[in-house]
Amino acid sequence: MCLAVPYRVVSIKGNKAKADVYGVVKEIDVRILQNLKEDDFVLVHAGFAIQKVNQEEAHETLRLLEKLSEATPEFKRR
Repeated sequence: MCLAVPYRVVSIKGNKAKADVYGVVKEIDVRILQNLKEDDFVLVHAGFAIQKVNQEEAHETLRLLEKLSEATPEFKRR
């Protein structure tokens, strides 16, 4: 199963951007998206921004991911 997570674009430099989700900032590749600007929301998969999404859609997706993580039992270490 593949999962793309919404991030907010913080800064862009060439084909790379810094993007934030919950205060975690990572560098992503944005070369496949056009007209991207700071504060846009993008879906990130495997380090690549694969699609722009609006803010409401990004927040709803994050809310659903939070609910999913709450419903999933944690793996116990032996």
